[in-house]
Amino acid sequence: MQKYILFLIFVLTSSALKAQDDFFEPKSTLGGYGELHYNVSKTDGATESSKTLDFHRFIIFFSHAWTEKWSFKSELELEHNFVSGSEESGELELEQAYINYHHNDAFGFQVGIILPSAGFTNEYHEPPLFLSVERPDYAKYIIPTTWFGNGAAIYGRLDDFSYKMVVMEGLDGSEISATKGIRSARLKGYQANAQELLYNGRVNYNGINGLVVGGSFSYNDAYAGLDSTISTTLVEIHAKYDANNVIAVIEYGNILYDGKRMGFPIEKATGYYFDLGYDLGSSLKIEGRLIPWFRYTEYNTAASVVGGGSGEKANHYKKWLLGLSFKPMDEIIFKLDYGAKKNELSDKKDILFNLGAGYMF
Repeated sequence: MQKYILFLIFVLTSSALKAQDDFFEPKSTLGGYGELHYNVSKTDGATESSKTLDFHRFIIFFSHAWTEKWSFKSELELEHNFVSGSEESGELELEQAYINYHHNDAFGFQVGIILPSAGFTNEYHEPPLFLSVERPDYAKYIIPTTWFGNGAAIYGRLDDFSYKMVVMEGLDGSEISATKGIRSARLKGYQANAQELLYNGRVNYNGINGLVVGGSFSYNDAYAGLDSTISTTLVEIHAKYDANNVIAVIEYGNILYDGKRMGFPIEKATGYYFDLGYDLGSSLKIEGRLIPWFRYTEYNTAASVVGGGSGEKANHYKKWLLGLSFKPMDEIIFKLDYGAKKNELSDKKDILFNLGAGYMF
């Protein structure tokens, strides 16, 4: 199956070669984004709060267009300002680096380090594009944003529908866990094992002004060593409306595992969140967008476990946030939010307060 899909991509790539516009001037483009966070949390029973001040992300985009149709796009990311050997102490990652061919609006392809299309945040995660200081928990524990790897994709738009189909490196089945789901199973393009490839497809409807509705499907027999795999199927749906001063977002995802191989105990992970906000900028006659908003999140990275019991409660969280975001322009945002996160098994609650500033260009 993998050989046929790779052959199809090769044929489509070869057939796309055409003469380019002789008048086009090659050009390079520089961009990027970043965000500073101040986070305060206090757990029930704790005597002190945890307080951190972190320049969470600094990203540089670089692209070069050789012709109107052929280009190169890349993204280099530094997390937590300083790298000292562990994820908690900073990371330096080549998050995207691919050759892009844009034949027309209906068809294009990418080859290199690419992003699968699952949910909103994995592909579009610049700070001004989401309301909270931190990315939604759902985008971390259900869809492991940012999820990237070596592979190829075709994409395009037909009338009011857009699509993307991806074939890329698979997941490390030995790293799928009850606490982090598939997050630690990402191989991130580093000498990735291609024993079992991952297949991803997404379709969105864009026919109504301000509205995007769609869903995606991802499948991988995650290689776990010694010719063993864990069948992993992620299905998600999403919708966003941003018009007439209303901002509303909802995402729901479900991961099914084959829990019988290698004694793997987890059968399912699931989660969702919704945002609702209203832009007061025009009403208050201020320049920019001032958005009070509310979010509710629920997720469980081990929603169904072989034998049931407390294992299904240990990773079940509920969280609410109230926030205020100000965008003096579309590329700059200042944020604050306050809320609580609760675990079903321990019944302990974390009180959260966050401040943030972000930019993109």
